[in-house]
Amino acid sequence: MQIGMKARRDIFQAVADPTRRAILVLLREQPRTVGAIADRFAVTRQAVSLHAQVLEECGAISIEKHGRERLCRLNAATLAEVSEWLRPFAELWSDRFDQLDDFLANEE
Repeated sequence: MQIGMKARRDIFQAVADPTRRAILVLLREQPRTVGAIADRFAVTRQAVSLHAQVLEECGAISIEKHGRERLCRLNAATLAEVSEWLRPFAELWSDRFDQLDDFLANEE
């Protein structure tokens, strides 16, 4: 990395926090201002703003300034990295449930 360049935050660190995951779920429905997001949580607007900053730094959301408001939009493409990483685990559990279904069917 070159000196002076800011490292991009890791998406996995970002989604490790339950508040940030909840923010992503809200943004899946529609873009929202930081204030509108903060209204949904029992934390300060400043805390939500910091969570939004982390999500922006990892590319999970974009934040656009409109006057005094900051509008947050989901960038679902960035979350594909998480989905790809989880895919083998989902397949593993699917296979195990299929084996359990087969076992239970043969027990009857």
